Amino acid sequence: MLSARAAVRNLKEYHPPLGGREGLRLDFNENTVGCSPRVLEVLRNLDPETLAKYPEREPAERAVAEFLAVAPGQVLLTNGVDEAIHLMAETYLEAGDQAVVAVPTFSMYEIYAAATGAQVVTVACQEDFAFPTEQLLARLTDRTRLVAVANPNNPTGTVASREDLLRIAGAAPNAALLVDEAYFDFYGESVLDAVSATPNLFVARTFSKAYGLAGLRIGALAGPAEQIRMVRRVGSPYNVNAVALACLPAALADREYIGGYVAEVRRGRERLEQELDALGVRYWPSQANFVLAYFGGQGGTFIRAMRERGILVRDRSGDAGCQGCVRMTLGSAEHSERLIAALRAVVSELKNARVPA
Repeated sequence: MLSARAAVRNLKEYHPPLGGREGLRLDFNENTVGCSPRVLEVLRNLDPETLAKYPEREPAERAVAEFLAVAPGQVLLTNGVDEAIHLMAETYLEAGDQAVVAVPTFSMYEIYAAATGAQVVTVACQEDFAFPTEQLLARLTDRTRLVAVANPNNPTGTVASREDLLRIAGAAPNAALLVDEAYFDFYGESVLDAVSATPNLFVARTFSKAYGLAGLRIGALAGPAEQIRMVRRVGSPYNVNAVALACLPAALADREYIGGYVAEVRRGRERLEQELDALGVRYWPSQANFVLAYFGGQGGTFIRAMRERGILVRDRSGDAGCQGCVRMTLGSAEHSERLIAALRAVVSELKNARVPA
């Protein structure tokens, strides 16, 4: 009888709750207003020949390399950051190797690493979800072949310092260090400039968040040229579709649009954190386009009450150390104000519900 590999049979399953997402979607950290008008113009002018041909990555990769200020040979476009993680695991992990991740974090690091038969070593974040640098360094061994760090981290919004990330790279020269900078635009700090001088450092970026291209599934992996050549070997030559490749240069070019949206998100993030302070709701200061807050046993009730007001937020109780936590995405100024108004009303209701009759 046909059977999947044991590593696959034993994998955790990731089922994002994508069904029934009516209302203001503040549950998946998406851009809440969509892509640049320049991208829409490209879509309107796509011709049948473009769709009939196999997609060619090279021109868009050159554009992304110029945008990121790295050499073209240091960039590989991927089907979202998810594929970049997958390719890294396939390139550097074998059965018996170790992959190290700090938790809570994006679950696909563990899933893709475990699928290779490697052992996944999880290191719990410190109090208030601070990055556990010393604890992670202590777990590195001669079997460590991959370390994955989301920076800023999802779902916490917390960050690791540049110094600590480079310490990890130096402490594990035989391991690939993947720094997932999916939320870079909302943070502004990066280790991308260290890629050329650090032979085991890789940086992933996505165009799903600030750029509003989540539906097109396009990301980028940057690293040392000789290592990117190895990663490219395990990927499909046609992994990024022609529509995404046609739209990406237009998205990159409209820096005014992206800058304006990012500024609105940052202001909304500050406003939301101020409101949570005023309401007495515990939260973790964020450098991403979301904030993680603690509602304890009332988390489920909070999520349902927000949905009744037409706003979707994300239950993160299943993540390590996040029991009772809810993640709320920030978007345009209008959407952030709607979020804050609904938050204020629901928290008031929850407080009143706790008062004895």
